Amino acid sequence: MRPVSGDDRLSAALAAEHAAIFGYGVLGPKLDGALVDAARQAEIVHRNRRDVLMVRLTDKGRTPPPAEVSYDLPFAVTDRAAALRLAVTLEEGCGAIWRLALPETAGEERKLALDALVDTAVRATRWRRAAGTNPPTVAMPGVPN
Repeated sequence: MRPVSGDDRLSAALAAEHAAIFGYGVLGPKLDGALVDAARQAEIVHRNRRDVLMVRLTDKGRTPPPAEVSYDLPFAVTDRAAALRLAVTLEEGCGAIWRLALPETAGEERKLALDALVDTAVRATRWRRAAGTNPPTVAMPGVPN
């Protein structure tokens, strides 16, 4: 079995970012007011992170994994509650992938992974608060509960 490299982890993170961008496109229409703005901002952050990863991987001679045409959602997003639950799921999923990248990266790539993990944890907390989930935080972001 081939050892997992930092580049493999960055490729996995890119795939997670692609999925998050898709997911925010699905959940956004089920939100209103300030939550729509929060979803737009989250999508922008994920798009920016995707772009950084694509450049990093390309600069290293790696072929970045492309976005899928569509992604299977873990549940139907039919209302506000489901949209908020999906937002939490997307952020937790990205956080878990970024957490796995930490021990396999160094320098600027490690900083990218840590910043992304913190960002996804904070955003997941905000989505949990909007949903009225108690407690709104988790003890170990990026670790499945």
